[in-house]
Amino acid sequence: MTFHRLAVSAAATALAALFTAGGAMAQDCPRGDLDARYCDVDGDLIADVPTDPSQWLDPDTLIFAYTPVEDPAVYKTAWADFLDFLKEKTGKDVVFFPVQSNAAQIEAMRSGRLHISGFNTGSNPLAVNCAGFRPFTIMASKDGGFGYEMEIITYPGSGIEKVEDIKGKQMAFTAPTSNSGFKAPSAILKADYGMIPERDFEPVFSGKHDNSILGVANHDYPAAAIANSVLERMIDRDVVKPDQVVSIYKSQTFPTTGFGVVYNLKPELQKKIEEAFFEFDWEGTSLKEEFIKSGEEQFLPMNYKDFWEVIRKIDAANGVSYTCQ
Repeated sequence: MTFHRLAVSAAATALAALFTAGGAMAQDCPRGDLDARYCDVDGDLIADVPTDPSQWLDPDTLIFAYTPVEDPAVYKTAWADFLDFLKEKTGKDVVFFPVQSNAAQIEAMRSGRLHISGFNTGSNPLAVNCAGFRPFTIMASKDGGFGYEMEIITYPGSGIEKVEDIKGKQMAFTAPTSNSGFKAPSAILKADYGMIPERDFEPVFSGKHDNSILGVANHDYPAAAIANSVLERMIDRDVVKPDQVVSIYKSQTFPTTGFGVVYNLKPELQKKIEEAFFEFDWEGTSLKEEFIKSGEEQFLPMNYKDFWEVIRKIDAANGVSYTCQ
């Protein structure tokens, strides 16, 4: 069995209990790649809001989670001011849920325990198709620029000066559901360099981007595939020094974390949540203090169908399907 199939199987195993635990009965409606519990009548590739009010969620407390790219404690502080504004806008209590893995995040939304979330680039398709995630915004710079690049990094003196030099050595990935931490580099290494995991290099999983970056900086890994937006924030916080890592590859720009809600929140509540994102004033807030480090200082409207097309193509190249059972 190839490394890629093993990795995808690992992700599937982590979600197996979730995806086979008695989901809603299949509906007779168009759905594309969506799980059988969802409908997509309008063809926008995301789950429609239920037409039956009895299926709507209207919780007293809204649960919010941010993608687990680093220590959740960092982001609980960073999101504090926004969540206060969200509480004011919706009239609901709001709680930050410190998820430790992409699988746990998707499971929480699919089971109805997570209402608002930011899923990382690679997890968005799985969250959309298997958990009823409805993304509508991403972070952007003041001029509307958005996204990040996947970089392959090493450390000075590692003996690696170009991608081909990774052959015969170890390379760190983050998690099978991560775009920059696994999916994109796997596709690029195979297509552009003819390099296959296990045959040409030893693959390992670090779990998160900060683990991979620190692993390279501390010489635990000779090379790693990471999201450069995470590296920029870690350098700004002085977690790592710029001269501890060297970039040997930089990809095209990918969409960054997508933010949205679970499909069956009450429509009026979904509208208030969207308004909160777009009306939030970043100036002087904990959110800007953290994310300005990677050049982000506003929420930009987006749609999954167009913005995530390149990610779906990468998944297709890697043989990834969005089967939820």
